[in-house]
Order: sequence, then C-alpha cells, then structure tokens
Amino acid sequence: MASLLLRRATRLQCSSLARLLAPGCVRALNVDHGAPLQGIPPPLQGVKVLDLTRVLAGPTATMLLADLGADVIKVEEVSRGDDTRSWYPPSAPLTPSAPQEASHLPPESAYFLAVNRNKRSITVNFKEPEGLEIVHKLVKEADVLVENFISGKLAEFGLGWEDCRKLNPRLIYASITGYGQTGPFRKAAGYDVIVEAEAGLMHITGEPDGPPCKVGVAVTDIATGLYAHGAIMAALLSRQRTGQGVWIDCNLFESQLAGLANIASNYLIAGQQGSRHGTAHPSIVPYQVFPCKDGFIMIGAGNDKQFKLFAEKILERSDLPTDPRFSTNKARVANRKELVSLITDTLQKEGRDHWIEKLTGLGVPFGPINDIGQTFTHPQVAARQMVTDVEHPRAGKIKLVSPAVTYNGKRMPIARPPPYLSQHTREVLTELGYSGEEIERLREKKII
Repeated sequence: MASLLLRRATRLQCSSLARLLAPGCVRALNVDHGAPLQGIPPPLQGVKVLDLTRVLAGPTATMLLADLGADVIKVEEVSRGDDTRSWYPPSAPLTPSAPQEASHLPPESAYFLAVNRNKRSITVNFKEPEGLEIVHKLVKEADVLVENFISGKLAEFGLGWEDCRKLNPRLIYASITGYGQTGPFRKAAGYDVIVEAEAGLMHITGEPDGPPCKVGVAVTDIATGLYAHGAIMAALLSRQRTGQGVWIDCNLFESQLAGLANIASNYLIAGQQGSRHGTAHPSIVPYQVFPCKDGFIMIGAGNDKQFKLFAEKILERSDLPTDPRFSTNKARVANRKELVSLITDTLQKEGRDHWIEKLTGLGVPFGPINDIGQTFTHPQVAARQMVTDVEHPRAGKIKLVSPAVTYNGKRMPIARPPPYLSQHTREVLTELGYSGEEIERLREKKII
C-alpha cells in the first residue's frame, strides 16, 4: 500500500538475538518513504536450538524459531524418529534419485512435513551413556532446549532442567507438557483431543442438539506451540538483561484455558455457562453459516448498520430493521429462531455464487465455506504466495504452506526442507568434534 510508511533499520551485524539487543548494537531507524521492501535479515541467526520434541505442539514452536533463522537440531529416536513420521498415508512420493542411505526409511509423511521445515535431524539414543554424552555436548553449545516429555522424565536420563543448567547456565529450557510441572495432573500425558475435552473447548463446539465435537485441526497443540515460541523469544530477551537461563513451563491445559477467551470471561464475571451453537454466535444474530441452493455461506452482520444493509439489499426486506423483533441485536438474539428461519428460506432460493456476487462490496461480512482444495485455489493464496515449492532430497519438489508472517514485505525463506530421519547426524557430530571412525563406531552400536 502506497500510504504505508516504509521503515528500514540500519544495524550492525550480530550473531544472536542477545547480541542484537545489546546496548549500541542497534542504530537509529532511518525512514525512507520510497525504498523498496527488502525484508529483514533472519533475527535468530546464530541462535542454536536443541529440539527434543515430537508430534505437533513442540515441533510447531521449534519450526517458528527455525523460520527466524535459528539453527534447530531435531534429536530423534534412532529407529523410528518422530511419531508423525509413521502417520501416513498420505505421504510424499519418493523419487528415484533419493539418497541410498535413506532407502530403508518409510515415505515422508505429510504430517511430519507440515511442521519440520528449516530443521536438521539427528538420531541419538541418549538412554545409553555415549548417546547422553552427545546430547550433553549439544546442551553446552545451545541457546535453547525445547522438550515435550512427561514432567520429570528427562531428569531420569540426566537431561532435566537442573542437569542442563549445570552444563550451561545461560540455557533457555522450554518444557511443553499436558498439564504443567506442578499440580495433581503433572504426570499425565498431554493429548490435544483430551485437553480439548477437559478444558472446555469440546463442550462449546458442535450443534446445539448434537454431541460435543472436536475442532477439525489440533488447535490446542498449535496454540501451545505459539505460546511456547513467544515465551522462548521473551526468555532470550530476559537472558540479555540478566545473563541467566530460564525454565519455561508451557502446557496444553493452560493454553487452552487461556484460549477460551470471552467464554471464560462470561463464566468468571457473570457465572454464565458456555454452550454449543454450531457455527452461530451466542451474542450476535445473524452470525452463522446458512445453506444456499448449492452450498453454504457464512454471514456475520455484527451490528445494526450491517443488519440493515443485509435486510434491505440481500433479503429485500426493508421492514425488518424497524421490526421490534429485529431492530436491535438484543432483540435479534431473543428472536434468533424466527430470524434464522427467514434468512434460510431466502438464501436457499439461489446458489452460493449468486449471493457472493450480491454481497461483494456491500459492507456485510461474509465468506463462502470452502473445502481444502478451494482454499488453496483462493486468489489471495496466489497473490500472497502462501504456498512454497521446496526441493526435498527424497521426495523431490513438494509444496509447503509458507511462513505466515511477512517482514517489510517479505517472508522468511524456507532454507531447508523438512529433514529425512538422521539426515544430519554425521554433519552435526563432525561439528562436535567426532571423527569419521568414531561416528561409524557409534552407528554400529546403534547409539546414533
């Protein structure tokens, strides 16, 4: 947009976020109204992250750190790796040119590929002393360690917070669990769908006359990953001020509780229980999905002005905005059933595209209900380059959802495809000082 102020920061090159934020390391902003959008250098370049997470919440957090330039080393179980590697079909088809060293591995699952871009993969059996020694060496060099084992489990192997802070007092140690490090449920495993049920989300999801439903994607896991990512960024800032590491306690249960937002506030402030409304809103009408002749459309007339436009231009009922049953949102909520029936009868007379054309530019929020194929052919997806083609060593060219944020008009690059299992073990161990002979010996003993 031409009216936007474009700002570029001229700054000294630094090797990590901590140094970037040191006094004198960032120079004053120079405003250049006509400069082209250039993006920003990867802000976490030089930050090392030891990733001991699996499945979704933890890998989401570490992927976001990797997107920002951190060197994320994903430590996986030797024979199987991350659980999601076996969650297929679907999977990416293998190419004839795939590396021979990986020929024994299963295909690359779509689930794993979704949340592991920009990382390196090593396999280590840290239950064995030689494997533990490898991980301890990595801990000494790391800025951040992220893990999602049951509370206290890593301490049994010598990789708990107290063990690791002795090796590296500046380490940021992020624990992602189901219920946190304290309390009666601290030893319980965390599963998205279970926490959706236990922390209220499932109770408010579904049709009013139907059973509770889970959300179509693991939103509790994803939200927890986002919280963990933000907490790690904050801890990096804290370390710059204090010089000390931080133990982050992030969990699915509290993330979901926080995610109840206004529903939680309704209960805490007014004692009002949440309930299921399908796609409808408990406090706004009309604000829900309506059937058309050949599909569905979401309508969100959130105030009286929007409802007036909707009633006059779409329903062709100029009497409704002055009808006492519908003249205010409070009245519309009280007479929800009657109004929804009236709108449904009208919209079912024509197809979805007819109503999209009439609603476009009107000023009433709306959106078609797209399936996943329609979503990825949405013109905004192409315009914003929201899908990136990536060359994978085993699967050839694959498509990944691009990082969701742009900086000065550019996204952070996908510099590495999601790794195949143990792809970087030799590389990382060489960086740690292991010789080729030592690496082969460790491989023969199934330590790596």
